[in-house]
Amino acid sequence: MSAAKIVGALVASGVVAYICDTTISDGKIFGGTTPSTITNKEWQEETDKRLQAWPRTAGPPVVMNPISRQNFIVKSHVEE
Repeated sequence: MSAAKIVGALVASGVVAYICDTTISDGKIFGGTTPSTITNKEWQEETDKRLQAWPRTAGPPVVMNPISRQNFIVKSHVEE
């Protein structure tokens, strides 16, 4: 097989996967609705408050979800 056929097949499979995903999850072809815990901003804010108030038993306080806050520190060396 040539490289063009392989690349074409990969692109085509990605398109088919995207269409299937969009149709099933966003189009809700099997029924259902989006949970209110996802769409309700007040719920998200209260959940975030509770996560931040979570008691810690060891180490200094840290942000529970540093990826979403983008305020984590990456250390380039190991401290001893």
